[in-house]
Amino acid sequence: MNAWGETPTLALADGSYLSETSAIARYLDDTFEGRKIMGGTAHERGLDQMWDSRVWVHILYPIVTAFHVLHQGLGPKLELTSNPAWGEHSRKVALAHAGLVDRHLSDGRAWLLGGDQPTFSDITLATAIAFSKFPVNATPLDERFEHLDAFWQRWQSRPTFIAAYADRSSGVPEIDNRT
Repeated sequence: MNAWGETPTLALADGSYLSETSAIARYLDDTFEGRKIMGGTAHERGLDQMWDSRVWVHILYPIVTAFHVLHQGLGPKLELTSNPAWGEHSRKVALAHAGLVDRHLSDGRAWLLGGDQPTFSDITLATAIAFSKFPVNATPLDERFEHLDAFWQRWQSRPTFIAAYADRSSGVPEIDNRT
C-alpha cells in the first residue's frame, strides 16, 4: 500500500494513498463536515500547528530518540546505535520543554488551545506522555508536572482512549493495569 511501509496509511477512493498522521488529519478535516481536529478557523489551525510542532520537535521526538539510543528496546537487529550521552541529553530536552507546556496549561485550560475539546496537538501531547511512561524511558512526564498530570488524567477518561486500550496490551503497566 505504502512504498515507505508506514502506518497509518489511508487508502483514497481514487486508488491513491496518504500517509503521515498530520496529512491524514488535514485531509479528513478538509473533506468532511463536522468538528475539525486541527482547528476550525485559520487562527485555530495556526495555533494547533504551532503547538503540535513544539510538542513533536521538543518533547516527543527527544523521548523517542532516548528510547532508541539508551537501550535495545526493539531488539539488537533494529536498535543499532547506542549513545547514552545523547539519550540523556534528549531526555533533558524533553523534560525542559515539558515544563514549558506545563506552564502553558497552568492557566486552567483543559487543552492546549483552551477549547472544550482536544485538537491534533493534544493528541501529540498525549502520545508524548504515553511514550514517556514506557519503563525503559523512565521519564514519566505526568509524574513530574502538575498540569501535565491533570491533562493526562482528562485524556485517559476519554471514551476513545478507553476503547483504544481495552485490550490492555500497550506495554505501559499504568495503562494496561488501570481499573
